[in-house]
Amino acid sequence: MTLSKLDLSIPGITCSACAGRVERALTTLPGISDIVVNPITKRAHMSLDGAKLPDIDAALTKAGYPPELVTTKLSIDGMSCASCAGRIERTLNARPDVAEAQVNLVAQTANVRHAPDLPGQTIADVVTKLGYPALVQDDAPTHQHHHEDEASLLKRRFLIALALTLPVFITEMGGHLFPAFHHWLYMNIGQQPLWIMQMILTALVLIGPGRSFFTTGIPALLRGGPEMNSLVALGAGAAFLYSAVVTLMPSLVPESSRFVYFEAAAVIVTLILMGRWLEARAKGQAGQAIRALMQLTPDTATALRDGVAVQVPVAQLHQGDLVRLAPGERVAVDGVIIEGSGTVDEAMLTGEPIPASKTIGDQVTGGTVNGMSSLTFRVTATGADTTLSRIVQMVENAQATKLPVQALVDRVTRIFVPTVIGLAVLTFILWMMFGPDLAHAVVAAVAVLIIACPCAMGLAVPVSIMVGTGRGAQLGILFRRGDALQRLAEARLVAFDKTGTLTKGHPEVTGLWTDGIGEDDALRLIAAAEAHSEHPLAAAILSAAEKRGLSLPDARDIHATAGRGLSAKVDGHDLLIGNAAALEEAGITILETLLRTEAATPVHVAIDGQHRATLALTDPIRPEAVETVRELHDLGLRTMMLSGDVQATADSVGRKVGIDEVRGGLMPDDKLRAIKEMGKGSVFVGDGINDAPALAAADTGIAIGTGTDIAIESADAVLMSGDPSGVARAIRLSRAVMRNIRENLFWAFAYNTALIPVAMGVLVPFGGPQLSPMLGAGAMALSSVFVVGNALRLRRAA
Repeated sequence: MTLSKLDLSIPGITCSACAGRVERALTTLPGISDIVVNPITKRAHMSLDGAKLPDIDAALTKAGYPPELVTTKLSIDGMSCASCAGRIERTLNARPDVAEAQVNLVAQTANVRHAPDLPGQTIADVVTKLGYPALVQDDAPTHQHHHEDEASLLKRRFLIALALTLPVFITEMGGHLFPAFHHWLYMNIGQQPLWIMQMILTALVLIGPGRSFFTTGIPALLRGGPEMNSLVALGAGAAFLYSAVVTLMPSLVPESSRFVYFEAAAVIVTLILMGRWLEARAKGQAGQAIRALMQLTPDTATALRDGVAVQVPVAQLHQGDLVRLAPGERVAVDGVIIEGSGTVDEAMLTGEPIPASKTIGDQVTGGTVNGMSSLTFRVTATGADTTLSRIVQMVENAQATKLPVQALVDRVTRIFVPTVIGLAVLTFILWMMFGPDLAHAVVAAVAVLIIACPCAMGLAVPVSIMVGTGRGAQLGILFRRGDALQRLAEARLVAFDKTGTLTKGHPEVTGLWTDGIGEDDALRLIAAAEAHSEHPLAAAILSAAEKRGLSLPDARDIHATAGRGLSAKVDGHDLLIGNAAALEEAGITILETLLRTEAATPVHVAIDGQHRATLALTDPIRPEAVETVRELHDLGLRTMMLSGDVQATADSVGRKVGIDEVRGGLMPDDKLRAIKEMGKGSVFVGDGINDAPALAAADTGIAIGTGTDIAIESADAVLMSGDPSGVARAIRLSRAVMRNIRENLFWAFAYNTALIPVAMGVLVPFGGPQLSPMLGAGAMALSSVFVVGNALRLRRAA
């Protein structure tokens, strides 16, 4: 499809110069003409002749003006194998107005990033025309019921097929196993009536429970995009038609080839239906962790309306509402406690088994469980804005992401089904040339069609991602992007920020030295200047002043400089508070008598241009930090600490924790440079706020969350608790997921590599067996069940 016009919103345009840069960036791309960039509306209009949105997106992003694209999520029915998913993905990505389309076979969904003027319904219609009914997610049934409904439908179809197939199987195979039974059937019923009975029952299997193989597979074959259903339809259909000809028009078939294979056609469909039923059940279990999270919030809550407690549906709660929480009750939505104190079990959020203490001003999160105290909180977020909803969305986004290893699978599955059909045709020709009769040729060709299983290949990666990311959510580890699983498994070096990561992030003033001014007077002036700062050290200084009962004067002309400190005017004095470099740059001499820092972070203070005081601040080391570093060493990883503190302070913390390499005195740019030098396999762990650039620069960034601060765009993964030991758990989990994927891929590829030649009959000239299509159908069905079942073992990982 050729799109003549494209209209993009570009929020970064602020002036005509910006518009010019956008226009020049677009002009460099081939296949674009009639470019008009409007700095007022912040939109770019263009005509396309061969250019596509991914190239436009990349060019504008590189120029610093990324376009505003939208994402549509589709719920898709009818995908049965990797060929289906690959066909949908290729069709959508071929559109010039689509930036990226990712199809998830396991979740039966597609995430499509596209131009804003492309309606989501149009995308759904494109997929539906391919033979896979699609709905925009807002209009689709909730995903949590999808696999359950699918499993129920497949179970019903399997049982009907089984009931119809058993008489066919028993009358045909029973006669082969027990000659006396064979003679009894032929004496009392006769061969022709038996074959007609088998034909009728098999036809009922094919047009009833097996109908979907034909209604989906044959149209896909005719459109030139054969998939797994096409193979089943060709195999079972060929076996049935050949047998029907032998039954109804035997004269058309050589006498030596007059055999029927109704039982093969019926059993093939029945076994594959059984495999898909078991697979759907297992896939439902794969998403169990996310469904469990979605079901955590209660349906009702006790709201205070004009001071009266009223039971209301959670959907009717709004920001600012007051909610009373009874002992043992589950929190309905996010909020801030305004009355009461107690403990709240946040295990579902952080993975921590010990309840967290809560008091007035503390946050509570929807889905957590109140302890034995009565609390009242003010609602701060509802619906999709709650922490729990964002967690679910984050995990689902990760599950929809393709790992780099998936590229190999996609290349294979793209040509797999056509190749299998070609091999089946080749098998038929060779058996006709060198085999004993037509019947053997048909059986061999059908066996090749049925034994091939791209389903297992297609499921190998996404089902492991689904289970692994779900397990991570249970452990308080949120992978924002699925590909972080693969990169984290390849980690070689883990670098930590110090403050708030290896330490508690709440420093304390442990020393104060002054020269020419009293300690209380110095602390009073310093605290007044720091009262308007959000720096962690400022809170420690204010806390120290509060403990001494000091009253603080007003400060004005406050100016902060990143990585240096701040200046202010307090009580008529000019203050400069910062590190040694800040004072030296201001031409202030550092007094050696005030350099006693006791391996703590020194904060120097100049008053009216003279160095008058130094504070020593220490940040307590987290009790879990030492164990975390030990676990990482046990996993064969090197560790590093990057800190803005002076080298002596950083070394002191590094020695206590057991870090391999410590780099102190780093400015933000130095930290970024150090991370880039680490190269491939580097992991950076930070608090997710101050360390955002470093998290983005690392090969894999892991943010230490606070339980509610999960929307950290720079990180690839988020640890919901403040416990750094989650880093080791995340790495163990990612390694388990990648090991599981390798096992699945080995099985899927080895299965096809080994059994397709056997089905073709390569062992027959050497006295080996010719594989029965029924055995092929059973093996094919079980291969998918094996892959999904193997992935489910990840529910106990880490």
